[in-house]
Amino acid sequence: MSLVKKFATVGGATLGSRLFGFARETLMAAALGTGPMADVFYAAFRFPNLFRRLFAEGAFNAAFVPLFAKEIEANGTDGAKRFSEEVFGVLFSVLLLITIVMELSMPLLVRFIIAPGFTDDPEKFSITVRMAAVMFPYLMCMSLTAMMSGMLNSLHHFFAAAVAPVFLNVVMIGALFYALYTGAEPLQTAWYLSWGVLVAGVLQLAVVYFGVLHAGMSIGIRFPRITPNVKRLLILAIPAAVTGGITQINQMIGQAIASSKEGAIAALQYADRIYQLPLGVVGVAVGVVLLPELARALKGGNLREAGNLQNRSIEFVMFLTIPAAFALWILSDEIIRVLYERGAFHQENTMIVGSILAIYGIGLPAFVLIKALQPGFYAREDTKTPMRFSAVAVGVNCATALTLFPYLGAPGIAVAEATAGWISTVLLFSTLLRRGHLTWEWALARRTALLVVSAAVMGAVIIYLQHRWEPWLASSASLATKVGTLGMLIGISMVVYFATAFLIGGANLGMIRRNLNRKPAVTKTDG
Repeated sequence: MSLVKKFATVGGATLGSRLFGFARETLMAAALGTGPMADVFYAAFRFPNLFRRLFAEGAFNAAFVPLFAKEIEANGTDGAKRFSEEVFGVLFSVLLLITIVMELSMPLLVRFIIAPGFTDDPEKFSITVRMAAVMFPYLMCMSLTAMMSGMLNSLHHFFAAAVAPVFLNVVMIGALFYALYTGAEPLQTAWYLSWGVLVAGVLQLAVVYFGVLHAGMSIGIRFPRITPNVKRLLILAIPAAVTGGITQINQMIGQAIASSKEGAIAALQYADRIYQLPLGVVGVAVGVVLLPELARALKGGNLREAGNLQNRSIEFVMFLTIPAAFALWILSDEIIRVLYERGAFHQENTMIVGSILAIYGIGLPAFVLIKALQPGFYAREDTKTPMRFSAVAVGVNCATALTLFPYLGAPGIAVAEATAGWISTVLLFSTLLRRGHLTWEWALARRTALLVVSAAVMGAVIIYLQHRWEPWLASSASLATKVGTLGMLIGISMVVYFATAFLIGGANLGMIRRNLNRKPAVTKTDG
């Protein structure tokens, strides 16, 4: 299967999850708006979500996949199965201990880390503590899910792992429908959502477990032991966990700062959900597929193949995210108005969330490029260098957010996150280039510049039509009119972008054909 076809498999499943996520956030906006219960739920949910990224997705996509791929290459499926069982025993024990400690420490965690700004409101603080306690076991489910997803990705079974997140959104949508149907109060709605998160975690774990069985591999339970393989995994996973969760760490910092202003946490979350669509469909797909592909190429001694994989991934990322960044920047208010402006979500909320989304749009290419560049380190079992860069980014984010929030409010936090994203991207890219792990291609640089020109042309067309069709996109227009007009605007902008890109040479059929038809190189073996 070609690289882009694999991207499409993962990206397509992720797109389904993100679309359900849109539906979920639309219902959330209608039910809770940017009120206090929205702040409480998102604050409580952010914590298990942070640990999921730190101990699960980041660590296992970075450390487990290359070692699992190495076991497959060296000892076949039996060796890989033995390795996965050793890891499962240790991971389960550690997660159980972390869950118990965190549950007992939840009041202190909310007071000093999750939402320091809530301490002045005893009721808000108490509810956040209890909801975070209900949702924290989601971490355990999702960490085990991430491990099994890493196994599936290494075995080239991408769909089950990519589609599992859909269940979180489906369960939460069901909870919101029930709350709206019964006319539940905001507090009751937030409780429905909290228990829904826990149920969804169990469902996601079940989906990937059956996916592993379907892939022809089972996982037995072993007594936890620190074997040489597990020790190597831990050495790689600890810095990778920090690096993989960099976005969540930055968002956690932003949330802690934003908790002092009512509505700021919810406003950041609503904007975050929208830019997560291109980030998930393109960035996550590239990161998930590229890591095992790079690891196998490097283990087989195919350095040229590894360099080609890295550059083609960057090419794919730039082709799709540059126009998405321009569109989010220019159409931010219209997108927010169509998706959220109803019920408890008012016109004033649209202006604030729209300004945050526009800033996230500027940072989008950086956020996605990070996903394409980090595997260049992880596949070589180097997780410390990206961790150092993440530490720099976190420092920049924290300092910038603290400086700008008093003046700009929630948009200042978005500026901090976007700035940190671009700094991470520059550091990752320049280091790979300096080490010779990334080959500079003038043709790729030229095409990227032409893609920026194509997106600028598209942006000019959007601005022109935006003014012409302003009455049809206004708050006073019917929902059907707004949806239809925005859909036409996006459709026309896509046609303009792709036509311009092909016309001036930013993209060509050869590039598309090269990515679609690329076959993996034959792996070299010793002897």
